[in-house]
Amino acid sequence: MEHVPGSWFTEAASAAQQQGAGNLLRVVLIVMVVGSVLAAWFLLRGYKRDD
Repeated sequence: MEHVPGSWFTEAASAAQQQGAGNLLRVVLIVMVVGSVLAAWFLLRGYKRDD
């Protein structure tokens, strides 16, 4: 099987149509929460000062 860029997205979309949006929505929400935590950590670590 050849690797085609973007094929994982089309496979996920077709799987979502077959099974409903539950699994895909769950993955999207988890990625959003983890990304928000990482972004907050990255931004807030700049306020720490070692004097």
